[in-house]
Amino acid sequence: MSESNAKLFTNANIYTPDGIFEGASLLVRDGLIESVIPAALAGTADADGAEIIDVGGAILVPGFVDVHVHGGGGFDVMSSRPGKPMLDGMSLFHAKHGTTSFLATTLTASKEDIDAALQSLAKELEEGTSGADAVGIHLEGPFINPVRCGAQNPAHIREASVEEMKKYMDYSGHSIRLMTIAPEFAGNLETIAYATQNGVTASIGHSDGKIADVREAVAKGASHVTHMFNGMSPMHHREPGVAGSALIIDDLAVELIVDGIHMTPDIVSLIYKTKPADKIVLITDAIEATGCPDGDYFLGELPIIVKDNKATLRDGGSLAGSTLTMDRAMRNTIAFTGLSLEEVLPGLTINPARQVGIDDRKGSIEAGKDADLLILDADLNVQATYVRGRNVYQA
Repeated sequence: MSESNAKLFTNANIYTPDGIFEGASLLVRDGLIESVIPAALAGTADADGAEIIDVGGAILVPGFVDVHVHGGGGFDVMSSRPGKPMLDGMSLFHAKHGTTSFLATTLTASKEDIDAALQSLAKELEEGTSGADAVGIHLEGPFINPVRCGAQNPAHIREASVEEMKKYMDYSGHSIRLMTIAPEFAGNLETIAYATQNGVTASIGHSDGKIADVREAVAKGASHVTHMFNGMSPMHHREPGVAGSALIIDDLAVELIVDGIHMTPDIVSLIYKTKPADKIVLITDAIEATGCPDGDYFLGELPIIVKDNKATLRDGGSLAGSTLTMDRAMRNTIAFTGLSLEEVLPGLTINPARQVGIDDRKGSIEAGKDADLLILDADLNVQATYVRGRNVYQA
């Protein structure tokens, strides 16, 4: 739902692909970005009848795009069923933290549970959300390696087939934009090729593969790596594993969970020094418990415990997603790396949008794109969130 009326954001420091425009204005019409007006031309905008929003010298950036999020605010993607919607509540929770687009991310589960969740999510996606835009589905599992399952239920892990993938695409209303898959199995490689040929980004993850497996997956079309260093064979000086391969192969984009738990600050810095700047994608991997009190929860069928922002399996202690939000990921990354907001911003915006094929309308402040915008204060706290020109959160 885009608004028909125009808005003129004034007195803003606007972050665009062409640089930062200080004291500038931004004209939005019918939910789309019309133009950035530099401070020197502030009186020239054709903004008759527009609502004037003076942001008082605050920062105006594109909204965040989270391509890996299982839930939040007490809502869980895999629990979506007819009459029990999950995406709208998620969308409102994450909009408070700067997310304006997200992929609803599934988990390894029984065929029946995945089928039911995908069919329900397809209906929710068609109906739309009142907060952040739900722009598709990230299918994480079940086509992974049980050796690296982490908090994915090993009882339901299986080798992929094109037939099963076709079924999932049909059930989802062809809204799967990203899939996590381990490439070291023949059926999985065949499925990577099929998926990428049909508009799905294939991501290597929950994999015990070697560099030869990763290179073969890339040759089949894989272009993404799920939650870097977590759920994958580690780097060794005689076999790079998936982790080392992801650093070596420039064509692979890598997801980072920058919560200070999944990776140390030094490792985050290493990745920023190693990977091309346009191949870093910040995610939350947030679960239902994000934004909720410490205590006992479930991730799929597996019982977990959340304490001091850390989510782990009750049985075994493996990390079980995160309680991270995108605004915290932004601030953490700046603190861990010493980089500027301008340098970190692409990992939250245009890079994830490009990886899942929505960069024609999301991910940057450019004329013709959706007016997905954040107003940030000097401490980089979210003051307001706009989705296609609609104010969906106000601090």
